Amino acid sequence: MILTDATFDQTINQPLPVLVDFWAPWCGPCRMVAPSVEKLAQEFAGRAVVGKLNVDENQMTAQRYRVMSIPTLIIFKNGQPVDQIVGVQPYPALQQRLAKTL
Repeated sequence: MILTDATFDQTINQPLPVLVDFWAPWCGPCRMVAPSVEKLAQEFAGRAVVGKLNVDENQMTAQRYRVMSIPTLIIFKNGQPVDQIVGVQPYPALQQRLAKTL
């Protein structure tokens, strides 16, 4: 799911946990973590929402959550951030962190 400044609040304010990948097209590490994010979206379908927010195109939201380096993944529950992962992590680590919020 592609998120924007306009759709962000509506997306994170729901009962399911929401993992947001803050990324940019020019970011090499972001491209490295992208397959893991896609895999999480498939594995957790129906149990969690996984979205991507391009920080270059949506600077208001990135600033609001103080995203200073990318990739940053933030997990939201009931509209509030409950976990933050900065940098490239292996898939099992991401899977465990998201599963913990279910």
